Amino acid sequence: MKLRGAGLRIGVVTARFNAPVCERLLAGARKALAEMGVDANDVAEVTVPGALEIPLALQAFAATEQFDALVALGCVIKGDTYHFEVVCNESAAGITRVGLDLDVAIGNGVLTTYTDEQAESRAEQKGYEAAQAAVEMALLQEWTHSNFGEN
Repeated sequence: MKLRGAGLRIGVVTARFNAPVCERLLAGARKALAEMGVDANDVAEVTVPGALEIPLALQAFAATEQFDALVALGCVIKGDTYHFEVVCNESAAGITRVGLDLDVAIGNGVLTTYTDEQAESRAEQKGYEAAQAAVEMALLQEWTHSNFGEN
């Protein structure tokens, strides 16, 4: 399916933790957005410390009602403690909650891997796919709102 994102306004939130991986996630998302025709001037990017902070930044973007879709980018790599599960589960739940509560399309590109190598090998593709998902869902929302009303 060829997605057309021209005219859409996109907000991108990228975590700084595991920065090399997150930079590749962002590169993949930028590539996808450009290929779908989203103008770089219609993309707002912010960074946050880590995956747990992503939902609050998404919520701030969504609350402005200036964005058609949002993209969440981050990387959580399993360590030796339960912290991995907490961060993975809570960031995913927060991202989902923002999308549902504020009725905004969100592409979730938060990688959750067991090793650095897994994260590196998946990063650019995952960022690309998250941007695609965000645009696809924004277009679906636009279509349903125009064909079936705002509610």
